[in-house]
Amino acid sequence: MTKVKTVFFCSNCGAESPKWIGKCTSCSEWNTFVEEVIHKGPVTGAKLSDKSPSAPKSLSEINVDSLQRYQLPDAELNRVLGGGLVPGSIILVGGEPGIGKSTLMLQIATQSQLGTVVYISGEESEQQIRLRADRVGTTNTECLIHTETSTQEIIRHLKKVKPAFVIVDSIQTMYSPFIDSTPGSVSQIRECANDFIRYGKENQVPFFLIGHITKEGALAGPKVLEHMVDTVLLFEGDRNHLYRLLRTTKNRFGATHELGIYEMASSGLRIVENPSQVLLGSSDEALSGTAIAATMEGMRPMLIEIQSLVSTAVYGTPQRSATGFDLRRMNMLLAVLEKRCGFRLGMKDVFLNMAGGIRVDDPASDLAIVSAILSSNEDMPIDKSIAFAAEVGLSGEIRPVTRVDQRISEAEKLGFTKIFVSKFNKDLNHRGTIEVVQVKKVDEVFAKLFG
Repeated sequence: MTKVKTVFFCSNCGAESPKWIGKCTSCSEWNTFVEEVIHKGPVTGAKLSDKSPSAPKSLSEINVDSLQRYQLPDAELNRVLGGGLVPGSIILVGGEPGIGKSTLMLQIATQSQLGTVVYISGEESEQQIRLRADRVGTTNTECLIHTETSTQEIIRHLKKVKPAFVIVDSIQTMYSPFIDSTPGSVSQIRECANDFIRYGKENQVPFFLIGHITKEGALAGPKVLEHMVDTVLLFEGDRNHLYRLLRTTKNRFGATHELGIYEMASSGLRIVENPSQVLLGSSDEALSGTAIAATMEGMRPMLIEIQSLVSTAVYGTPQRSATGFDLRRMNMLLAVLEKRCGFRLGMKDVFLNMAGGIRVDDPASDLAIVSAILSSNEDMPIDKSIAFAAEVGLSGEIRPVTRVDQRISEAEKLGFTKIFVSKFNKDLNHRGTIEVVQVKKVDEVFAKLFG
């Protein structure tokens, strides 16, 4: 007789409970438990694993010489993955609807020269995928399209094809006959991911799993899915801008601070070779409220234009708005200017924007943000040949940042003649033609910029 079991899963973290509870004991979220039916009866179908159980081995007995990284045709994706695609790795690619996840993965599949690539689609038909492939340019004749959602059938075909890597679009549409709940539920996502992970690890086949994003900006499905995979990539950007950013939030085989930049075109996604030139404004007119920050994204230096607008508050409460930057950190910098430097900004509206739709987390952008705010407040433009690379402390001091020589070299390469850095940088060894101005207080920066 078939046994049916009903359990409750937390839709946020995947925690399991035999009964409904209001607050999750694992992630402390309220009203996230949903009821799901798990089918425990016998299921006929292809076995997922044919390998015998492995025995424990000594570290010296494990051979890693054959595990060489695959070089994909996308240099930005290779950088974000840590130098290439690791055999047997499971990569989760998340992003908002329409941002370009499927286009990016289809470009990788159709341009790869590694051998047979299987693109599994549970959302689009074969004709729709063919139309997109014609638009982005098809060069790999060994790219196979498989419109299937059952993991049992998918793995049965993969055993025959033996692909170089597999793309699943998307993990929320897959289902396993072992679970009786609907596709997209917590138990189905977890079970389907387990099936793909088991096959990929045993056969050294990499998997790209495309995932959806919730309204809150988190990957749809339980957080346990992020713990199961090896790498989590977030594909983000503003639909009103041409540029898309590929960030790493987890990577077992590389760093998590690398960034890939793409430009959305009619023929697909194009790699941005020199993002600094793209992110800088092209206006020749000197305008107040703009400053150039020399930031670092992973190992890559980037110059970003920072725009600020300071005006008298029309209503009683001044407005604070930041696009592409942490609003709390901007409020902290405004408090430093108010308390330590004597600039009266408490009753003024302050708006901050990172040009190009880029989100900046580097503390080295602090000095450029402060300079842009002061420039707008005084209505005096900053020379467009000046860049900034320093952090601002709570006492108003200019703090040093890492890799300052790389930042200076990038500014010099793009034609800047002067850059402001901290006086406390001990590893400053630059010998170029750009003038390096070392400062230790915000007051000193204001005096040098505006007299």
